[in-house]
Amino acid sequence: MFKARLEGLRSFITGGSRGIGRAVAERFAAEGAVIIINHYRDDEEAAHTLESLKAISTKNGFDSNRHRIIAADLSDRASIHQAMDQAVKECERVDCLINNAGIQAETPGNGFDAAIFEKIVAVNLMGAAYASEKAIAHFLSRTGGGSIINTTSVHELIPKPTYLAYSISKGGLSNLTRTLALEYADRGIRVNAVGPGAVSTSLNDSWRYDPKAVRVVENHIPMRRVATPEDVAGVYAFLASEDANYITGQTRSE
Repeated sequence: MFKARLEGLRSFITGGSRGIGRAVAERFAAEGAVIIINHYRDDEEAAHTLESLKAISTKNGFDSNRHRIIAADLSDRASIHQAMDQAVKECERVDCLINNAGIQAETPGNGFDAAIFEKIVAVNLMGAAYASEKAIAHFLSRTGGGSIINTTSVHELIPKPTYLAYSISKGGLSNLTRTLALEYADRGIRVNAVGPGAVSTSLNDSWRYDPKAVRVVENHIPMRRVATPEDVAGVYAFLASEDANYITGQTRSE
């Protein structure tokens, strides 16, 4: 059983229905947080995650009926703003925003599908900016500040050839993290990021079921294994907690 260092923390998690987002939601629930699962067209997985959160909360002695599901299209500013407003209305406040949702597809520099390119940047970067905009306005409207945690990637620094849009979006998200951290550090708002390496999630379906491809990936990892979502979820819990109350503008690489 985890200690209840996040008890009562209202946490809005984009892409919270699966992968890293689900693992973070489950870890937060185990530590007492209230979870708002944000997703887009992923109703079945979101419902499964909600049931998991309820079971975890019950096991750890917390109210299992506090968690919510709120759908929103992150590429649409009005949609994500409306979702954040709904979260505040239903949960009284939002204390922590986790910009976790992300998509990727090949976009080679010598020719790419413009619609795919723009969608990746819209979801991965612009969606995080829109959600952060709304969260910061909410944090500033009340006492107590708040926290934002962005899921970047090792590719915020390490280029990923043929994945131009993804690399751009993650590099931009890293700079979004540092810029907002500097802008609001004196007003009780912390902004950090987690930059995972290879994690076994649906984002990496192109190789995670291919043993040969997995071995190639693992050869680049000092620990010689691909991370699970649960391996990185604890870092988010730390950054959201009071244990990290003097940390802002940082990326924790995992």
